[in-house]
Amino acid sequence: MTETEKQRANWGSHVEFILTLVGFAVGLGNVWRFPYLCFENGGGAFLIPYFICLVVMGIPLFYLELSFGQFASLGPVKIWIINPAMKGLGYSMIIVSALISLYYNVIIAVCIYYFFASMRSTLLWTSCDPDWASCLCRDNTMNKSDPDPWNSTRQDCLNYTFNESKVTNPSEEYFSNRVLRQTSGLDVTGGISWELTLCLLLAWTIVFLVLTKGIKSLGKVVYVTAIFPYILLTALLIRGLTLDGSKDGIDFYLTPNITKLGEAKVWSDAAVQIFYSLSACSGGLIAMASYNNFRNNVLRDTFLVPVINCLTSFYAGFVIFASLGFMANQKGVSVKDVAAGGPGLAFVAYPEALAQMPASPVWAVLFFLMMMMLGFSSEFSIVETVLTGVLDDFPSIRRSKYKAILFRASYCIVGFVLGLPMCTGCGFHLLDLVDNATGGFPLLFVGFFEVIAIAYIYGFVRFRKDILMMLGDTPLLRSISKFSFVYFGPMWMVFTPLCLLAVIVFKCIQYKTKHEEDPGVFPQWADVIWWLIVLTPVLCIPFWFLAYFFRNGAWRVLCDVNSPKPTWGPALKENRAGVYGDLEMTPSGFDKFKMNDSNSDLGYDSSKGLEETNGKFGNGLTQFDNEGYTTEKF
Repeated sequence: MTETEKQRANWGSHVEFILTLVGFAVGLGNVWRFPYLCFENGGGAFLIPYFICLVVMGIPLFYLELSFGQFASLGPVKIWIINPAMKGLGYSMIIVSALISLYYNVIIAVCIYYFFASMRSTLLWTSCDPDWASCLCRDNTMNKSDPDPWNSTRQDCLNYTFNESKVTNPSEEYFSNRVLRQTSGLDVTGGISWELTLCLLLAWTIVFLVLTKGIKSLGKVVYVTAIFPYILLTALLIRGLTLDGSKDGIDFYLTPNITKLGEAKVWSDAAVQIFYSLSACSGGLIAMASYNNFRNNVLRDTFLVPVINCLTSFYAGFVIFASLGFMANQKGVSVKDVAAGGPGLAFVAYPEALAQMPASPVWAVLFFLMMMMLGFSSEFSIVETVLTGVLDDFPSIRRSKYKAILFRASYCIVGFVLGLPMCTGCGFHLLDLVDNATGGFPLLFVGFFEVIAIAYIYGFVRFRKDILMMLGDTPLLRSISKFSFVYFGPMWMVFTPLCLLAVIVFKCIQYKTKHEEDPGVFPQWADVIWWLIVLTPVLCIPFWFLAYFFRNGAWRVLCDVNSPKPTWGPALKENRAGVYGDLEMTPSGFDKFKMNDSNSDLGYDSSKGLEETNGKFGNGLTQFDNEGYTTEKF
């Protein structure tokens, strides 16, 4: 057993692995993104493109990454010994995961803030407190058409322009003015929120404590963080269904609008939601699977986790819209007038619904505890992905217990410091920018090139044999695994890469700069930051490929194939003079002219050709014969 094998940990049980994957895949987006997309894109009809995209893109990518990581037992960077020239894919994954971990923990910090703020007899966002509410704020005790409901007691509201159409509610203003202290745009920094900063510090401290021992400690924590949210979701659903108007909310959520299926945007939203909700192509699935037992039935896990994830999204929609239906009933408006997507749903619309429930503080505490659990269960895996990638690439750190702990602590400290700008007044604008840039093109390009690298360059047939070697424990399992490639083969070779390419093209067509979308919030220089974030992980792929290619003799090859043949010169012998006079017009003349670079630092010997240059191209790869592996290089 090698030193690496001795040092690498394993999951305590298969249940730990499944719960970690469920926690990784089921995150905050299942609560605030899927329900909104569902009602916006045709209600129940949205489930048709959603499940088609799950079959064509989600499950094939999930199986590919789990099998890849489990077979090699290596993290998302080191695993590219399968194709050293494509190692840039591993670095792209790590960069994307690192960026996600930064802003995701800020969102968790906001959940922590609300969790503690809910521990009082009356929720703060039930009324317009003059300390943070603007003059346009109106709560349930005020006349929304009255320009001065304070009876001249607020001096700052004596001379302002009243517009009834711009009236806001206290939950909206509490979130923007009290929690975030949000400024008008990214170019107005504002002060830093010390309460949010402390919550962020607490979030990173929890991440460090849970990941101190890597998956050994993570595997135990997920029993709570992955299971408890389902208990809380069920409690919130039962409570929501007992409220007046809940049926209207659920009807609005599910009522199908088949005509929406003809819109390209609906299919694009379904594909993007599947792609991101399963956390594919960010390196996490490879990292988590790398700690598996080599003989683990990864085919079973491939279908189990995505189905749990998608059903959780659907289930969360009932929880959210039952409460939104109640809120719409209380206000006497349509459900669509109170629904919102993204953070607005989690921190504005739903808290407003909670505030109107009997015993509202209790339900608010449970809701934000659930949000914290969902957030942490994903954040733990995201951070561990980055740490695994680096530790596998630098095994000397892993060999020392103290070095490993120090490295983990250092990452959490750096993550906290880099997250501080998102705790300022313009912080959520910055978070939106980073989220939008990270969750778009980088993951799509990584997914596309990952499928190409494995299915085409490494080869589908060879990868299939790898999986069958891993799953061939029993004749039944081997037969089922073989049959599964009737589905996975066409997906990996044709449909999945084509769908990824189609989504990339469609997003290019849809692309608008952040400045164009909201010029009041995002100045033009914000688009420069957006492109820097997008291009940094994407360009890792071609830059590493070119660097590796030229470092291993490509420059000498390029010079050689672009140099004149030794027989170049005047065709007639009597016309050959000077250097050309020393050459003979025979094949042997080539021997006098060719270069011998066998001692070159680049490693290419033009006298031998590419095939015999000491295996420099294809370094570390092996080829299959009919009997199994050989150590022959190509």
